[in-house]
Amino acid sequence: MGRLKMKTVRELNEGDLKSRVEQMRTELSKLAVENAKGTLRKESGKINRVKKDIARLLTRLNEMKNK
Repeated sequence: MGRLKMKTVRELNEGDLKSRVEQMRTELSKLAVENAKGTLRKESGKINRVKKDIARLLTRLNEMKNK
């Protein structure tokens, strides 16, 4: 999955955002397991990217709730 930009995040509706957050969290947990095993060598920076993408999605969800 590619990098998420706020422009594309703002185009998603609430249901899509929630499902995307769920997908990203499962991906993050898989990456964390691989990292703990030591099999995540070349993609170790991917963990931080996924965390930031989750934060972007949650930020947009909170913006939608506050409006």
